[in-house]
Amino acid sequence: MLRRIALFLCLGLSFVAPALSQPVKPGVNDGENAIRNRKNAFTVGMASGQLEGLYPRFAAEIARVLDDGDNLRVLPFLAYGAASNVEDLLYLRGVDVAFTQSDVLEYFKTQLKTSNLQNRISYLMRLYTTEVHILAGPDVKTIEDLRGKKVSFGPPGNSAALTGPIIFQRLNIPIQQLLVDHTAGLEQLKKGEISAVVRVVGKPVDYFTKIPPNSGLHFIPVRGANMFDDLYSFGELTAEDYPTLVNKGEAVDTVAVPTVLAVFNWPRNSDRWARLQKFTNTLFSKFDKFQQPPFHPKWREVNLAADVPGWTRSPLAEAALKTIAPAAQVGAEQKNFDAFVAQQQGGRTMSPADREKLFRDFMSWRSTQTSR
Repeated sequence: MLRRIALFLCLGLSFVAPALSQPVKPGVNDGENAIRNRKNAFTVGMASGQLEGLYPRFAAEIARVLDDGDNLRVLPFLAYGAASNVEDLLYLRGVDVAFTQSDVLEYFKTQLKTSNLQNRISYLMRLYTTEVHILAGPDVKTIEDLRGKKVSFGPPGNSAALTGPIIFQRLNIPIQQLLVDHTAGLEQLKKGEISAVVRVVGKPVDYFTKIPPNSGLHFIPVRGANMFDDLYSFGELTAEDYPTLVNKGEAVDTVAVPTVLAVFNWPRNSDRWARLQKFTNTLFSKFDKFQQPPFHPKWREVNLAADVPGWTRSPLAEAALKTIAPAAQVGAEQKNFDAFVAQQQGGRTMSPADREKLFRDFMSWRSTQTSR
């Protein structure tokens, strides 16, 4: 008997395992049903994104902070990206939360003709911004040069496949749109088979930083005379971000796309609504943890009180904002900032894009001051 016990210990097995493996008798022992109900009671499904992006990193960090055993458990899963995540939120069973971006409503309205979307989903918070990167070959100098050319937006459902068509449509530049894997698209660009690749991702990203100097590839600017202000904020790609693609001391203008943490509008007092309520309250009450190491530094860009143009804030988020001090502090910062801008501008107007960029710079500076 002692030898048998020793063998179990050496193999890393539990000596009582045979007892646990016996089937549960219906009507006598409902232990498994109790376990099943307990584990599902406050489990929230979250659609993140492709592995090389920031969505999975942020989703994993949310799960890490919010995990409370069976009291609250967040289950992130890898998904295709911003547009696909909204489809999962609308139609896939078990999905309550999804990472997406601010222009997804425009995409679903103009491209997919989805009805009543704004009443079906809402947002908990506006997160970091991601920059539009348009990498082109040596024969392309401006975005106008891409008229009629082949441009890759990556695989279907990813962020670039959502934002890219909106940008070119608003600029009235027809192109040949390709939806191929990002790696394959870059190889086709290098061979001259296509004219550009588009990615929407937080800078800097290895996809571009690993391109060697003198490759002949370069970024082209995105400018639109304020025609993007209702969806995007100002962004730029600098030599500090991409030393092999941007000349030292220079910058390439682009637009930045706000990331949105979206939720499905479950009926009030339903089981799914109760799960989201606990998720939202815990997320907002523990938000200060995300703005400290070792969590991603882009958490420090988040203003909990920030609005998302065209979107409706979830009533759950509205309620959470009223109960936590950090949100009130950020809201106070916003009011102070608004007063400062009004004074400095002397009555002149500032575009929403410029205003958002100035506020993000202001909050970033504030975080460096408070961390000293």
